[in-house]
Amino acid sequence: MKSFYRVRIAGTGSYLPEKLLSNKDLEKMVETSDEWIRERTGIVNRHIASDNEATSDLALKASLKALEEAQISPKELDLILVATVSPDQIMPSTACELQAKLDARHCMAFDLSAACSGFLYGLSIANEFIATGRYKNILVVGAEVLHHFVDYTKRETCILFGDAAGAAVLTAAKDYEESCIYSHHMAANGTLADLLILPAGGSKMPCSEEVLKERLNYVRMKGREIFKHAVRTMTDRCQEALDANQMQLSDIDWIIPHQANTRIIEAVAKSLKAPLEKFIITIEDMGNTSAATIPVSFDMAIRDGRIQRGQNILMTAFGAGLTSGSVLMRY
Repeated sequence: MKSFYRVRIAGTGSYLPEKLLSNKDLEKMVETSDEWIRERTGIVNRHIASDNEATSDLALKASLKALEEAQISPKELDLILVATVSPDQIMPSTACELQAKLDARHCMAFDLSAACSGFLYGLSIANEFIATGRYKNILVVGAEVLHHFVDYTKRETCILFGDAAGAAVLTAAKDYEESCIYSHHMAANGTLADLLILPAGGSKMPCSEEVLKERLNYVRMKGREIFKHAVRTMTDRCQEALDANQMQLSDIDWIIPHQANTRIIEAVAKSLKAPLEKFIITIEDMGNTSAATIPVSFDMAIRDGRIQRGQNILMTAFGAGLTSGSVLMRY
């Protein structure tokens, strides 16, 4: 990928709501058990936003941390991009809500809907704007308040999802900074859209009494099919990134996968023939937070010292759509 400017991540931040929903809590709500959930998903706790916390509120807290780390003022931002499938409302965008809360200048701001791949889609867009010299400082956020869209009478979905936000500030790298985004690889297959879907709430199926009666305003998922396609697409995107940069897995310091299910992560590791120790795994106390999982995991691993400047990081995700993607960078 030819670029005029190298792109670096100058700062990251994340936020997890204080309230926890544990497996023990779910035992009281639906027919399941802590052991059953742990064995099949690796999840123990999920963070749940409070009644007065919207997606933009979570995004704000993560963004302020990322901006502080990057030593960049909101007034210096050229673009605010929020990846989410749980916006504050259909319009205006959550990005515009976040812009106002940050008191940022009147820069470009928009939402991106690519489900769990959303943050990586956002990184790819931000990279192009900065690499071509169009913009200098871009805030990319993955934020979700998913619990409002989860049917807590359905075991197959209610055990999975939580709320969170993660953010990254991207800037043009200076000559002495080695950081760069080597490449990004995004894809989608709309013929598989029915595997993971929230049927109602849009123009195709507006909210109505019938929708509420049939509980069509909640996420529906075909778990076995999702598993198969998740493993294949994440493996494919990772291999594309390695091939494009003529790298081997031995060149990669850390792999950050979408945190949907530990079995999926283990299957991807096996498919890539990569040691599981190379993977950043945070799902146990977070659950699946869709577009937020990768930026939150990234920020956590930076702050606990695992990820260091100069290391090669491979991120990969899949999501409803079905979307998928990978980003390979030198942090």
